Amino acid sequence: MQFDIIDLSEEELLALSTVQTRLLRTAQKQKDELEVQLAADKQTYKNILISAGMLNSGLYEDKCDELDDECARQVAVIRDDLIYNMSLNVPTADDDDDPAEGGDVGYIVDYSLSYLDRYQIVRNYYMSIADPAERIAAYTADETAKAYLGQYYTTLYNVFYQYI
Repeated sequence: MQFDIIDLSEEELLALSTVQTRLLRTAQKQKDELEVQLAADKQTYKNILISAGMLNSGLYEDKCDELDDECARQVAVIRDDLIYNMSLNVPTADDDDDPAEGGDVGYIVDYSLSYLDRYQIVRNYYMSIADPAERIAAYTADETAKAYLGQYYTTLYNVFYQYI
């Protein structure tokens, strides 16, 4: 996948954590979808002008400029959100990709999400662990989840405990 939403060197790209890479891929996908929609909107407007016999007027260029500006604004919002969310998930020097150690936890830590969304993200991540005993052991050792979920931490613990 080509990443052009933010400028990253090959070394910087390789140094990203799993969570940061997911954030980057999601943002790039959103940007690409916006550009596809932009091209479709321009073509639709061009077809309307052709059918009305007004293609040689300045309306098409004006509308294209308006659509380009709106797309650029939306891409800027996605870029800013990406940079902010990636800064929240900066790996520390002692990260060894072990969730029990509070390193690269494997799920997106985004404090702008609602607690319900956070709960679902963490639940889905831990439900991917097949062994219930291993799942609950990893979850109880996850200090990031305790801070990230707040009161929902205990609720999710009770859900995982039912599988043992």
